[in-house]
Amino acid sequence: MAAVTQDRLVFLDLETTGGNASRHRIIEIGLIEARPGKPARNWRSFVDPGCSVPAFIQSYTGIDADMLTGAPSFAKLARELLEILDGAVLVAHNARFDYGFLRNEFRRLGIRYRSPVLCTVKLARALYPGEKSYSLDALIARHGLACEARHRALGDAQAMYDFYRAAMAEHGEHAVATASAPQLRRPSLPAQIDPGLVDRLPNAPGVYQFLDAAGRYLYVGKSVSIRSRVLSHFSSDHAHHKDMRISRQLADIQWEETAGELGALLKESCLVKEKAPVYNRRLRRQNSLFSWRLDRDGEFHKPVLVGESDLRQLDPHENFGLFRSRRAARNALRKLCTAESLCPARCGLEKSEGACFAFQLGRCRGACAGKERHLIHNLRLAATLAGMRIAAWPFPGPIGLREADRLRQREEIHVFDNWCWLGSASEEHQIRQLLADSSRRRFDLDIFRILRSWLDRKQNRSQIICLQQSLQAQTSSA
Repeated sequence: MAAVTQDRLVFLDLETTGGNASRHRIIEIGLIEARPGKPARNWRSFVDPGCSVPAFIQSYTGIDADMLTGAPSFAKLARELLEILDGAVLVAHNARFDYGFLRNEFRRLGIRYRSPVLCTVKLARALYPGEKSYSLDALIARHGLACEARHRALGDAQAMYDFYRAAMAEHGEHAVATASAPQLRRPSLPAQIDPGLVDRLPNAPGVYQFLDAAGRYLYVGKSVSIRSRVLSHFSSDHAHHKDMRISRQLADIQWEETAGELGALLKESCLVKEKAPVYNRRLRRQNSLFSWRLDRDGEFHKPVLVGESDLRQLDPHENFGLFRSRRAARNALRKLCTAESLCPARCGLEKSEGACFAFQLGRCRGACAGKERHLIHNLRLAATLAGMRIAAWPFPGPIGLREADRLRQREEIHVFDNWCWLGSASEEHQIRQLLADSSRRRFDLDIFRILRSWLDRKQNRSQIICLQQSLQAQTSSA
């Protein structure tokens, strides 16, 4: 594509009945068409949405039912609007929002609308890095712009146009074109994939799956923006050899949206284990999982290796360390014994009737030879293993972590008990079903790590719901 300053730009803003492009409708369109060397053209219209306008939208925009009385439907405006938009770069603030609404409105009429899109939020970040905010209000204040009708379509479109001109005056045509180029570069999708898929990819959290012609899973990934992450696999330089191989085999792309990042992390972990994609190395199905547990061997405490089935049935807090193989578990224990001069024989790492080989080398304090009392060895072993103890479940019972996306009106409650993910739900009866299904209580190392990391975050933590108390309170009130 030519430099942005040489193209026809349409600065557009929409007011809508809500934030979901598939369910809500446009109530006002405002745009400014800009061409090099020609006066800008302003165009605006109210739009009859064919439904009521929520009170909070009326309060936010100042657009009420009386103002929409007699307004044309989108169908009546479509032809004129297409003539303006055809061949132009669509410029908007948080552009995926406005672009999504336009595409859905045209789709309802059987019209396939596609356009290169330039987001002024991304442009501002590229030209003015390090600012605290890139909201339209922040741009207006920072650049001293006038906006006579904030939260109205033409007023906001004018503010975007004025910001663009201010950026051009400050940085110059070449710098603005360079900052805009990454947004306008079309990804080099594999030839066998429908180009229209690019516009269907959601700019939302979730998981995506790459499949070959036989329906086999090639790769499963997650992102807070499915669209951005999927397209990054097909950058023109194919920086990663894996992406090149996927590109040659790819026949279909599927995805599933979630309410937020945590849901995407959980679904990715489970999908990778369930589908075993060819190009996923991390999070692959664990054939076994091992941990150490202290048992008694006469007067001495002895580490005993337990498998995944014991981890599911018993309290994980009584275990020390999590290992993907017996060999890894034994190597870890052996290193601890060497570092702390513990007896390998008393720890079950070697068989010895008397003094162990480590004692003969001066690497054991002699618990095997009567040189160290069993009580002292037991205390030292417990203290050494303490650093590997699996964290105790920090809640009195099962919990739910609520994730919500108000803009997309999507909410999920992720249900956990004793580090096990039981599933995700949005209704009370679904949560009860998850809690009642004992087969879901499977300890998974990756889920454990995901949840520990999530709970440790200081920012953007989900709301924690103590489900036992919450459900009991609902039952009592009923």
